Amino acid sequence: MPDTMIKICGLKTPEAVDAAVDAGATHIGLVHFEPSPRHVSLNDAAKLRRRVPDSVKVVLLLVNMQPAPTGEALDAVQPDVVQFHGNETPEWLALVKEKTRYEVWKAWGLMNAQSLENVLAYESKVDRVLYDAPAKKLPGGNGVPLDWSLLREYHHRIAWGLAGGLTPENVVDAIRTTHAPLVDASSGLESAPGVKDIDRITAFCRAVREA
Repeated sequence: MPDTMIKICGLKTPEAVDAAVDAGATHIGLVHFEPSPRHVSLNDAAKLRRRVPDSVKVVLLLVNMQPAPTGEALDAVQPDVVQFHGNETPEWLALVKEKTRYEVWKAWGLMNAQSLENVLAYESKVDRVLYDAPAKKLPGGNGVPLDWSLLREYHHRIAWGLAGGLTPENVVDAIRTTHAPLVDASSGLESAPGVKDIDRITAFCRAVREA
């Protein structure tokens, strides 16, 4: 396993899942959010999940889902991690963490130093915070990097990862600037919205290992 964990997110096809696993990803992400070009149905997500070996963790991404549909999604897919990417409260995520066996992650749009402090509301409520660029039309997957300098000397009190516009071309700089323990790429590995490029998946994982 590389020193920096690698999450390849927004996978929709068996070929893309296999490519991410073969390239050395530690996590693969499945997006269940209909407005996203990376959306997969629960049935398709469950099929893709079954392709993934036990050595790789499956992350199911949800956005502002009510409790009952959240439970249905988790039961259907049986992920290792559930990643919330909307306006979910610390109290709700603490309840999910308490009542289920899943690792709970919260994506957080990082705008400035104050938003870095605001995320501490989730301390002890989630297992990991995933720093992303601020939300635009979609809550994530917009291909926009955040300001990595905000994280350069920051003392983290919550386990974390770095997302937002990461590509094979910039991930080495991102890791060297932030010392991210986990990097997450999605739109930066695509030939068109929602269409993963197998060569870019491979190149991204290789760049992380070299970093």
